[in-house]
Amino acid sequence: MELFREHDLTLQQYNVLRILRGQQSNAIKVSDIAERMLDKNSNTSRLVDKLLVKGLAERTSCPSDRRAVDVIITEHGLDLLAKIDPLLEEWENKMSATITPEEAESISALLDKMRKSDNN
Repeated sequence: MELFREHDLTLQQYNVLRILRGQQSNAIKVSDIAERMLDKNSNTSRLVDKLLVKGLAERTSCPSDRRAVDVIITEHGLDLLAKIDPLLEEWENKMSATITPEEAESISALLDKMRKSDNN
């Protein structure tokens, strides 16, 4: 999607940032992020590494498990989401205005079918 490319993000990286924002400044383990991902086939560790390089997330050590890595969103990451969210909402509104509820249901069913065949 062009919107994400303009901000040097992928859809999966955006998903990770939204998960991190949902933690409300509480750190989360990479394994917990992976469980919450929309795309279960994503390499979450690699996605987090890219967000770290971009300064959108930070690593912290996990006090309860020194082998685990906790991740937290940075102010820069929150600022970027604040820019993208209204643009994405505008795009979604345009899409929903051109697709009937029946068409949306058909698309959803087809996507579910594709996901099921991908997992087999």
